[in-house]
Amino acid sequence: MAGLLRRIRRLADLSQRELAAGIGVPKSTLAAAETGRGGIDARVLVRAAELAGLRLALLDAAGAEIQAMAEGAVRDRNGRRFPAHLDTRHSDEGWWHGPERYSRAQPSYTFDRARRFRDAERDRRGMPDDHLLPQPGDSPAARLAARRDAARRAERAAWERRRDAGELPPLPDFGCECPPECAEGDDGTRPFHTGDCPCRCDLG
Repeated sequence: MAGLLRRIRRLADLSQRELAAGIGVPKSTLAAAETGRGGIDARVLVRAAELAGLRLALLDAAGAEIQAMAEGAVRDRNGRRFPAHLDTRHSDEGWWHGPERYSRAQPSYTFDRARRFRDAERDRRGMPDDHLLPQPGDSPAARLAARRDAARRAERAAWERRRDAGELPPLPDFGCECPPECAEGDDGTRPFHTGDCPCRCDLG
């Protein structure tokens, strides 16, 4: 800390008095920090670095910069952030709850309260880089509808593959033989056929 503060003053070309005034602390506080006899708040250090055109950053063991967690990450129903050390997920992937599940609606997001459950999930899927970011369609109902739609589309695609491969029997030829009187009597609410209609095609 002491050497960093002196480096900041050198780059910014500021005396102790000038830097102290610029970051809003007494000169004695800055002097104590520069000699190692005291410290300063991290927010004050950020302001000091900015005066020298610098910024503070966290680096990992390999020297890569670590980014802050996303401000726009998902929150609980009361707008509170989820615990930073735990991992968020959609509640339809496993919602921990107690008796309150019967008196409140299922939330869109949840997390594992116990580290052992979190760690088991990380072993299976890997550690997420951050908490989830909210997306359209995150509600349990919307996700259920999306899964059902995906299942229907997959079923349709499988049927089309079998049809194209010739694995399905051909559909019988069909031609309507209703006389014109059937169409004239159809009021649009239910099929109509005359008594002597030989077809009766849409009555099953």
